[in-house]
Amino acid sequence: MNTYIEAFKNAFLGTVDWTWKSILFEVPWYTNYFWGLVVISIVVWLLEILFPWRKEQAVFRKDFWLDAVYMFFNFFVFAIIISGVYAVLEQLFFSIGITMKSVALLNLKELPVWGQLLIFFLVSDFVQWFTHVLLHRFNFLWRFHKVHHSVKEMGFAAHLRYHWMENIFYKPLKIFAVMLLGGFEPEQAFIIHFIAIAIGHLNHANIKLTYGPLKYIFNNPVMHLYHHAYTLPKEHNYGVNFGISLSLWDYIFKTNYIPEAGGKIVLGYTNDTKMPKNFFAQLFYGFKRND
Repeated sequence: MNTYIEAFKNAFLGTVDWTWKSILFEVPWYTNYFWGLVVISIVVWLLEILFPWRKEQAVFRKDFWLDAVYMFFNFFVFAIIISGVYAVLEQLFFSIGITMKSVALLNLKELPVWGQLLIFFLVSDFVQWFTHVLLHRFNFLWRFHKVHHSVKEMGFAAHLRYHWMENIFYKPLKIFAVMLLGGFEPEQAFIIHFIAIAIGHLNHANIKLTYGPLKYIFNNPVMHLYHHAYTLPKEHNYGVNFGISLSLWDYIFKTNYIPEAGGKIVLGYTNDTKMPKNFFAQLFYGFKRND
């Protein structure tokens, strides 16, 4: 028991310390996710202001500040709260013989850096795509995912408006993805993490980007807007365009759907008016069957 308590305490305090040092610029700039998130957010917001896709949408769109709160809560506050729990789970897995090497399928250490980053990116993104599909497919998970789909006007900060329970669902599968890679995360993985943040912000931004032929590889704002569409095609009643950073998986598994690119569609889902407007009320949303 003392081992688990120590693991929880060290992880919790370590995350608090790292976050505080990040705010004070006391960590290497390329691992400073606090100010990295701030800079990426400002840049994408400026692009929204300078090149708006839906010109009638206000700069401070509907729920702008709610989404801003979600950005910092999900990326930092909840990360601190849950870090100790994950440390305990890792100790528990180790105690029953489940180690990184026991489930490893690949050994990235022998590859060049670019190969390590590419495979890490592909595996991580596919796991997130698959988890995203599950969030739509099973009602228990969908009840929490509704928070993200309650967005009625799309903007960059909507990227990180999601229920904290989604961290519970995503994180173990992300850890499993790393385990498949022999427990190895490339030293330069910060590059992938920052790219993912930027792509996620752009996907939700009020900017019209399709990337030409690269639309079959990278997710984009036009494609992702239809993921949030109120009206879904009959053949895809659970959802479309589940891609996180990559659209590749949607084209492979035939969940892609872009009927047009006007940008003026109704967002949300059936009975989305039942979603509480208050941030704290949304934190407890999804635990009842009628949510």
